[in-house]
Amino acid sequence: MSQKQLKEAFISNLNGTSLLEISVGLSLAPLCLLCRGLLLILYHLRYGKPVSSRKYSLLLDFLVLVSPLLFSCTVLSPVLFFMPVILAAFCAGIFSKICSQRKQETRVPFGQIVKEFQQAYLDPEYIPAITVFRVYVNVLTSISILAVDFPQYPRRYAKAETYGTGVMDLGVGAFIFGNALVCPEVRQKPRVTQPKFSNLAKQFFSVWPLVSLGVGRLLSVKSIEYHEHTSEYGVHWNFFFTLAFVRLAASLLLAIFPKNRSWVVALTLAALYQLILDTTSLKTFLLHGSSGRGSRVGFVDANREGLLSLVGYLAIYLASVQVGLWLLKCRGSVKGWLGALWVLALAVLVLFVSLHVSQAHTDPVSRRMANLPYCLWVTAHCLMLFVFFVATDLTLVFTKLLVRGSSVPCSWSVVKPPDPNKKHGTEAAPAGRGDELPHLCLISAINKNQLLFFLLANVMTGAVNILVDTIHSKAAFALCILHLYMFVNCLIMSILHTKNIVLKFW
Repeated sequence: MSQKQLKEAFISNLNGTSLLEISVGLSLAPLCLLCRGLLLILYHLRYGKPVSSRKYSLLLDFLVLVSPLLFSCTVLSPVLFFMPVILAAFCAGIFSKICSQRKQETRVPFGQIVKEFQQAYLDPEYIPAITVFRVYVNVLTSISILAVDFPQYPRRYAKAETYGTGVMDLGVGAFIFGNALVCPEVRQKPRVTQPKFSNLAKQFFSVWPLVSLGVGRLLSVKSIEYHEHTSEYGVHWNFFFTLAFVRLAASLLLAIFPKNRSWVVALTLAALYQLILDTTSLKTFLLHGSSGRGSRVGFVDANREGLLSLVGYLAIYLASVQVGLWLLKCRGSVKGWLGALWVLALAVLVLFVSLHVSQAHTDPVSRRMANLPYCLWVTAHCLMLFVFFVATDLTLVFTKLLVRGSSVPCSWSVVKPPDPNKKHGTEAAPAGRGDELPHLCLISAINKNQLLFFLLANVMTGAVNILVDTIHSKAAFALCILHLYMFVNCLIMSILHTKNIVLKFW
């Protein structure tokens, strides 16, 4: 077999992992975020100031926010179930240290802090969990697209061939979900009236970079005979085209149907698509081609996976729009967000029950088809991850009340209670945005240029695969390459952010 055929075989015919292992893995990113926040608060408690060095701040963020995730999906994957326990214990130790040192500085009773926390007001216009969710999905995707070519990345984490729940199968859907959370339909103020199809016109203009990137990827992959998994999207289709089409189609549907009922449209689309798969020959065509033997004749047949899965991805996008609209409802207090956590947790439970029922009566989860179980699975795990991030943010709010004056980038800060004479807003601007020193925050840096980060990751992944025999690499070499790859990408984002450069002109 040629090197190209070896690499294609290396990422083909896989079956995914268990829902439990993916759920455990999802807890790692919030725990890393909590660990980094507690370390920054402890530093402020000891030295009376935040970390001022850009170099050390980037190093801390990379070592705490990125490196543990890289280890967890490679050499530490056999002990993945122990990692959340270890990280949680480490966070508990830091919190205990903060509490013990705080007693030397102040004698404010702990019970009073709890009462203040329950009555605290947060910035209703700023939801850090949305930013962190989108950034971490991008980071985890960037790690996986290169790590999957190394033997240290478990085959069960890679994309399943037809049925199964691999980590990378979730990453594709989560990328769609994260995009919808900040789409124009969600960000548009409810009292602002605009022409019905104005958002569709904006999306036509904003998706051209995705189409261009899709064409560029297609031409480059074919010209250098780069290895590719044909049954993923087809011969010519790729994820950039999927992103562009889903955004356009969603804007069209949201211009026709009420956006506050987008979950109904999402459920209808997914259910009808599953019904058609079950009652017609569409499933056979999708899995085996028009000839029944895996043919790739004609554009539709050659790209059947990419074209037909658009319905499922569109359903996920519309479901996320509903989530985004619900999250942006004014919740300016800790109590409001604690209540929101219960609602989100209940939604996750309902989705998992629905997933179990749908798999029992239809098919298992299939990213290749983007069927109804896949849509339910992606939405459930995305909401679960979001619950973890909101819980992390609230924990950091409580800890910052223990250490007055401390700040953590990309997290909430307590603001003054809302003015009763005003219908909206707070008396003071939220401290969480003014004191978070965005030029010192890796999350803010990646968030500012997310598409560029993803594009660089794709380009560097291609370069590494051309230069390195990844499938025969030793563990130490693979870890060095993966860390260097991620650090260079993060360093570029940090430099651009420090210079306030945003490479977005559409």
